[in-house]
Amino acid sequence: MENRRNIYLVGLMGAGKTTVGRQLAKRLGRAFYDSDHEIVERTGVPIPTIFEIEGEDGFRRREAQTIAELSNAQDIVLATGGGVVLNQENRRRLHDTGWVVYLNVPPRLLYERTRHDRNRPLLNVPDPLARLEELYAVRDPLYRDVAHFVVEGSHLVASGIVQHLLREFNRLGKS
Repeated sequence: MENRRNIYLVGLMGAGKTTVGRQLAKRLGRAFYDSDHEIVERTGVPIPTIFEIEGEDGFRRREAQTIAELSNAQDIVLATGGGVVLNQENRRRLHDTGWVVYLNVPPRLLYERTRHDRNRPLLNVPDPLARLEELYAVRDPLYRDVAHFVVEGSHLVASGIVQHLLREFNRLGKS
């Protein structure tokens, strides 16, 4: 078996990466990490504050460092931040050290899920739906490029996605 024992979840904000990741890790008896939560733990400040002080570039540097560290772990489930794929080194590292799953959810549904969340600096704009559509247009090809498996997540609840991933994971002999 190739060295892909870590499971990485990628996709836009609101796609369900953290919810699915937690459930998947529990079912597999693995440690779960959320890269955004790890960044908050390490800095002691919320992500919007990092964006305010360091800008998106500063946040992306912290994100790359966090991904580099977490991808060295074994047998973890990691929910990544939505923009993790913007960095080519992140994409290479994730693709080479784990099984990458893209939770693909259309922008309209993401908007419904995220519109009341004030913790998403990239959506603090006059038209958050248009912003999600822009992000999707840029990132969808990158998510597809890095992913080993794509889940069309618009019609499934988290538990259904977890069941689907467990079947695929076991079929591939990765457990």
